[in-house]
Amino acid sequence: MKIIEPELITKEVSRLCIEAATYIEHDVLNCIKKACSNETGLSKEILAQIIENDELAERENVPMCQDTGITVCFVEIGNEVMINGDIYEAINNGIADGYTKGYLRKSVVKSPLDRVNTKNNTPGIIHIKHTLGDKLKITICPKGAGSENMSKVKMLVPADGKDGIVKFVCDTIKEAGGRPCPPLVVGVGIGGDIEKSALIAKEALLRPIDDESSDLDARNLERELFEKINKLNVGPMGLGGKTTALAVKVNLYPCHIASLPVAVNIQCHASRHKVVIL
Repeated sequence: MKIIEPELITKEVSRLCIEAATYIEHDVLNCIKKACSNETGLSKEILAQIIENDELAERENVPMCQDTGITVCFVEIGNEVMINGDIYEAINNGIADGYTKGYLRKSVVKSPLDRVNTKNNTPGIIHIKHTLGDKLKITICPKGAGSENMSKVKMLVPADGKDGIVKFVCDTIKEAGGRPCPPLVVGVGIGGDIEKSALIAKEALLRPIDDESSDLDARNLERELFEKINKLNVGPMGLGGKTTALAVKVNLYPCHIASLPVAVNIQCHASRHKVVIL
């Protein structure tokens, strides 16, 4: 049995919060560079400015975006791991420490009604999954409000079928326009129930930007949606162009015979996430 002290979790979460806000994944940056090479005019200029911003953030150790987000944490705990304390407390202590030490904007309010800021960006949104083995994996994913506010869940019916899914996703992106700061990574969750579809849509955003689903139906749908979304002419920052989405990721889950839940979780061009395995 591997014993992990909560202080180690706090230290690592603090580090990941700062790194996620500051250093964009290079596969994402390379994808933006590729898109820039395919654009012209204003669209190309916007993407060039995004690239310059991301490179400057890494070089100067400052956040790539002023909205450093609410902290979403995906945690996988092996069955041979014992946390010697409260993992929720350890993670939230790490968030508070990272957002304070890193001078990251604190965006969390204590209640959605009273809107009083907690002043340390806690609590985070923590999802825990139990797995086999002796590893603890923590993925930190700061989620800004600009993209999250444009995300949607809809309870379709089976008769809507694939055409209904495609229409809902494309309508969501078209309606969002420039507000979620495109070019986007689009996570689509299909199946389960209302909360499961939303969860797997967000998990889809964590997949490598250049991968494809191992499920043939999901893979074909990813390709179709990617093509149709990029024909919407929303473009970088909503000002038109060929690049509205950098990638589309579709996750599927079994569902009730009478249901067809679909969630669209939108991520802006600052697709931020960092991982540690203890």
